[in-house]
Amino acid sequence: MERLTRPSLQELRDAAERIRDVVVRTPLVPLHCHQPFQRSGDVLLKIEIHQTTGSFKLRGIFNVVSQLTERERQRGLSTVSAGNTAQALAWAARYYGVSARSLMPDTAPRTKIEAVRAYGATPVLVPREKVFRYLRERGWESEPYTFIHPWTNRAVMTGHGSIGLEILDDCPDVDRVFVSVGGGGLIAGVASALKALKSSVKVMAVEPQGCPSLHASFQAGRPVSVDCNTICDGVAVPYITQEMYPLLRELVEEVVLVSEEDVKRAICRLALRDKLVVEGAGALPLAAALAMPREKRGKCVAVISGGNIDGDKLAGILGEWCASEIY
Repeated sequence: MERLTRPSLQELRDAAERIRDVVVRTPLVPLHCHQPFQRSGDVLLKIEIHQTTGSFKLRGIFNVVSQLTERERQRGLSTVSAGNTAQALAWAARYYGVSARSLMPDTAPRTKIEAVRAYGATPVLVPREKVFRYLRERGWESEPYTFIHPWTNRAVMTGHGSIGLEILDDCPDVDRVFVSVGGGGLIAGVASALKALKSSVKVMAVEPQGCPSLHASFQAGRPVSVDCNTICDGVAVPYITQEMYPLLRELVEEVVLVSEEDVKRAICRLALRDKLVVEGAGALPLAAALAMPREKRGKCVAVISGGNIDGDKLAGILGEWCASEIY
C-alpha cells in the first residue's frame, strides 16, 4: 500500500488555478463577539458553506473530475459519501454531462440525499457498516464506474489545499488553523499548503468526542478503529486509513476533541450571531478554537467546512440550546 506524501506547492497552485472558475473564493471574516457592535479579531472564519454545493468538497472533487479523460468520465462517476462528497460529485458530473452515483449510509441527512438527486445523480442507500466495508474491501474494483476515493485520492487532497493558499493570502500572520477531520483529505490538503508557505502555522485537527479516530490513532501510534456516535455526520469516519495516517502524523500539531454539547453551542452561536447555517462537522473547528485560551490560540482561523444540515435538526438544536444561552 503506497504511502501518501504532501503535494508540492506547485501542485497546490496548479489545482487552485484549475478550479478557479468553478469554486467560490470564500471570505475570511471575523467572528462576532459578545459585546454589541464589536467583533473578535483573533478568530476568523473561513466560510466554505458559500460553495455551490454548501461545502468545501467541490474543490477536491472538481479538481479530480476535470483531469479525467473523456472515456473515464463517460464510464460514470462513483464515490462513497455521508452526503457532501456525493453532492460535489453530482454537481461535477452534471457540469460534464455524465452520470454519477454515490454509496451513502441510509442514515445520511435528508437534505444531503435530496440534493444529490436534485443534481441528477443517484444516491445508493445502504447500512452504514456496508459503506465502510465497501471502502475497506475496495469494492469499487469490481465495478465499471470511475471511482473517486473521498480521502486518499491525491487530486482530491490537492484541490482541498486551495483553502490553505487562500487563508495565507488573506491572513499571512495567522498562528493556528482549526480543521475538522473525517477521513483526513481536507486537513491533509489544507495543512500541506499552510506548511509549504509558513511552516510555523500550527494545524489543529478537530474531532467530536463521539468519533475520535485520529485522536485514538495518535495515542496508539498507529491507525485504529473507534465507535462513532455523533451529530457530526460529515466526519463520522470510524478509522484512519493506513495510507493517510503517516501524512497526518507529519502535518498535524494536535488533535482537539469537542463534546456534542459544545458543537451545538457553536451551531447556535454561528446561527444567531454570525447568521450562518452550519452543520455539526462545520461547527467543530469554531468550538475547538473557543475552548482554547486566547493567549494560546493567537490569531486563528476556523474552517467552517459545510452547512448542509436538516432543517428539523437545526430547529431542534436552536430550540434546545439557544434559548438558555447568551451569545
